[in-house]
Amino acid sequence: MEYAKGSIGRVFTVRLDHGDDVLHELEDLALKEDIRSAMFVLLGAVREAGLVAGPKENKVPPQAQWVKISDVHEILGVGNIFFEQDRPRIHLHCAAGRGIAPVVGCMRGESEIFMVVEVFILELAGIFASRSFDEGRGFAPIGFSSTA
Repeated sequence: MEYAKGSIGRVFTVRLDHGDDVLHELEDLALKEDIRSAMFVLLGAVREAGLVAGPKENKVPPQAQWVKISDVHEILGVGNIFFEQDRPRIHLHCAAGRGIAPVVGCMRGESEIFMVVEVFILELAGIFASRSFDEGRGFAPIGFSSTA
């Protein structure tokens, strides 16, 4: 286990509108506001999105099992923002539902908002972390340092 201790810095309340792309808009905001360490929650709806809903098999590195949302689904999610190779990377896990067919997964790729998504971002002050791809694990885990 590795960890870092910090405090809550700036707080952002964000409204993303119909037709916007969830991940793209959050990355743009992180660049504009220099948000390097943060966690967020969101709620709203998407018209389409891609979710990784677990690995195809129980092995590392995993091969992603994709679920494509191609009709309006309500979403509720939690995620974080850390930089990888000088770019903000959004890691968002969400539940998406329409009727009685919910799905949970990691949102990746393009996503299109239906009506609105509201996001509440808590910047993590004093935490110096970034992501670096680990070939053996097949993803980019958070790594910590003592300075930016």
